[in-house]
Amino acid sequence: MIIVTGAAGFIGSCLISKLNQENFNFIIAVDDFSYPEKEANLVGKRIQERVDREDFFDWLDQNYQEVEFIFHIGARTDTTEFDRQIFEHLNVEYSKQIWNRCIDYQIPLVYASSAATYGLGELGYDDNESLIPQLKPLNPYGDSKNEFDIWVLEQERKPFFWAGLKFFNVYGPNEYHKGRMASVIFHAYHQIKKSGQMKLFRSHNPDFADGEQMRDFVYVKDVIEVCSFLMHHRRNSGIYNLGSGKARTFLDLAKNTFYALDLEPQIGFIDTPADIRDKYQYFTQANMSKLRSIGYEKHFHSLEDGIADYVTNYLSKGQYL
Repeated sequence: MIIVTGAAGFIGSCLISKLNQENFNFIIAVDDFSYPEKEANLVGKRIQERVDREDFFDWLDQNYQEVEFIFHIGARTDTTEFDRQIFEHLNVEYSKQIWNRCIDYQIPLVYASSAATYGLGELGYDDNESLIPQLKPLNPYGDSKNEFDIWVLEQERKPFFWAGLKFFNVYGPNEYHKGRMASVIFHAYHQIKKSGQMKLFRSHNPDFADGEQMRDFVYVKDVIEVCSFLMHHRRNSGIYNLGSGKARTFLDLAKNTFYALDLEPQIGFIDTPADIRDKYQYFTQANMSKLRSIGYEKHFHSLEDGIADYVTNYLSKGQYL
């Protein structure tokens, strides 16, 4: 029996697909199931039971003996939300309760951290655990993720295997419900289909030309491969980066979305919204050597290959993973 929190969300639902492919069918899906727009993410998946997020700890206290692994993917991920109490409840305190039960019940744990913890990247993008207390995230979401990482590293008692994954810019199927928080590729596709052109954020940083802002975009299929590897590996506990390891420009992203639609690029620029302009990351790139050092050898999709697969096989067909 495997528990996935955030099961109806983007990465959680893709992870369930991967687990089903590996013949893990006793999945306990934990989420707030009151959002009908997320329901399609779970259609056709083999799930043993759905458990409401707020009922989960009572459920686990009664059923822990059957649980083999927990993937704690669920979180409030809205980077424009500034109510710190929401993040404290859902991203920090909730995660601490899962951590402590994994210790008490001897359950291995993989949980979602975030590259948002790196802030402007003043200290680089190395998953060196000694640097984590010095990181300066740019918003309450990033703060909450870093606060939990710091707390984890301070704990004397730990699950016998645990891993925190700092997700970089994840894109791919099953993000239809995410609205403003969906990936740039998702928004590019819909903009291009609607208007034949794509508007990117103008640079407000003299070190970067318009469209030359760079991010580490990682395909969700690669993310779930790493999750599966860690579930089987169960050694080398720690906090790991999870990106492609290669920063790419937003211009590259936009052009490849046009190419996937067999269209000539038509790209313009608009000002970055004022509410995020001062907290905008101009460069992110995951150092992936730590994950590689513990034996992860699989290839990551290039931006070209990831966008081509996403646009052709999912967005253009309205398909889910």
